[in-house]
Amino acid sequence: MAMKIPKAGFTQLLKDGYKHLQGLDEAVLRNIAAIKELMQIPRTSLGPNGRNKMVINHLEKLFVTNDAATIIKELEVVHPAAKILVMASQQQEAEMGDATNFVIVFAGELLQHAEFLLKMGLHPSEVIEGYRVAGRKALELLEGLVTESVQDAHQTEELKKVVYTAVASKQYGYEELLGDLVIDAAMTIMPKNSANFNVDSIRVVKILGGSIHDSRVVRGMVFGREPESTVTRATKAKVAIFTCPLDVTLTETKGTVLIHNAKEMLNFSKGEESKLEEIIKEIADAGVKVVVTGSAIGELALHFLNRYNLLVIKVLSKFDLRRLCRVTGATALTRLGAPMAEEMGYCEVVETVEIGSDRCTVFRQEEEATKTATIVIRGGTQNAIDDIERAIDDGVNVIKAAAKDGRILPGAGAAEIEVARQLQSVAEKTPGLNQYAINKFAEALEVIPRTLAENAGLDSTEVISKLYAAHTQGQTSAGVDVESEDNGIMDASAKKIFDAFSIKYNAIKLATYAALTVLSVDQIIMSKPAGGPKVKENKDWDED
Repeated sequence: MAMKIPKAGFTQLLKDGYKHLQGLDEAVLRNIAAIKELMQIPRTSLGPNGRNKMVINHLEKLFVTNDAATIIKELEVVHPAAKILVMASQQQEAEMGDATNFVIVFAGELLQHAEFLLKMGLHPSEVIEGYRVAGRKALELLEGLVTESVQDAHQTEELKKVVYTAVASKQYGYEELLGDLVIDAAMTIMPKNSANFNVDSIRVVKILGGSIHDSRVVRGMVFGREPESTVTRATKAKVAIFTCPLDVTLTETKGTVLIHNAKEMLNFSKGEESKLEEIIKEIADAGVKVVVTGSAIGELALHFLNRYNLLVIKVLSKFDLRRLCRVTGATALTRLGAPMAEEMGYCEVVETVEIGSDRCTVFRQEEEATKTATIVIRGGTQNAIDDIERAIDDGVNVIKAAAKDGRILPGAGAAEIEVARQLQSVAEKTPGLNQYAINKFAEALEVIPRTLAENAGLDSTEVISKLYAAHTQGQTSAGVDVESEDNGIMDASAKKIFDAFSIKYNAIKLATYAALTVLSVDQIIMSKPAGGPKVKENKDWDED
């Protein structure tokens, strides 16, 4: 019998089901096309006039937002090249907490311009080298554009410079209202050395009802439920935090008890009661005034806790429980019993306050290291409140960036146009093929002011040409005027529209790296996904 000779080709070396894409057309341009599609999604959400996206995730949860980080996270992108961009934007969100949209839009635009160069006949390595040089130069030029800085993060007026702009990009029209809330909360917990500013010290609690104007800052940590006990206020209190239920513990093994008469029955339940009372008496004798649990509270336990005048509150979120441990200095206990001295926490005031029609519990500390502030957001719908929370999140992260590095740049696309203009003059003086890539890098930077103008309904070509004209005359802070009727421009510094330097610097760096990574791929080898055939889901399987 003749031996079967396999067909030639790379895929024959591998198991069945492998896919192999190679070369400029199949690998590079295909990747760029996928990224172009991804970039179009968050691009229309950029800036104060950004549109909202309605995303329904796999759990059928509805998101209505213009926050790129949330949109991209819920989309579950599977294309490998597009995933690189998604990871870059997630890194920006983790490090800086803002400008995630910038990363995706700018990286996508860089690749779009690279496609033009590749089709013109340049080799990918020449484009990569040119982009690398341009990226380094752009970051140098960015440092030269710093016009002002946040001198003192303890000054409200100084922080307004960066916070208003960050909040306006998510909640245009409410930037002053929400910006003031963010600054008020930041001032409450700002440490003496502002570089130690901790984002986790500002919490957000969402309470449905009322309107955005009813939102306010509460000093301390707010929980959206009232205490279970009859005691609703405690001062200078020792705090015990438990993750286990406050109830009679049940054994893991099943046991059988044989009871002969009523007396034995009474003795059996009495023993259980006295044991529980003993435990709660020990807790009270240790000086504890406040008990926090992350689980259920039994009725019998609650009876004894009330008898010993202890304030009891249920905190069901383990993140909140962990944060409360840090604020009070307590250790979360997994066993029910009296805590040792070092396991107990301390809180100045624990009280119940009424916010709207909801009664909430506030833990307030006066000491600097454990100070917290809570921004209570009110709103008509859950989606509206969630979006306000994202805007506040951006504002808080910008304060953190400004506290560490106070340098700020003119916003509204002014910095991008100025860097683009200077890069174009650098490209003219650069010999060799690098000049084409540097020129395209400069053109890609125009995408930010162009998108701001498009989203505001302006003629982007006219706005860009006006910006270049103004910047050539030395008006380095001329940016897009989204409120203009006639495709106008305005002085971003005079209008107090600023971007934090460190956030912009990091975003340009990450976007450039992501674009270079995608360009440096020349082959895609994909194996067959693991697992058998997908089972068809029948949603009505339990219907009669």
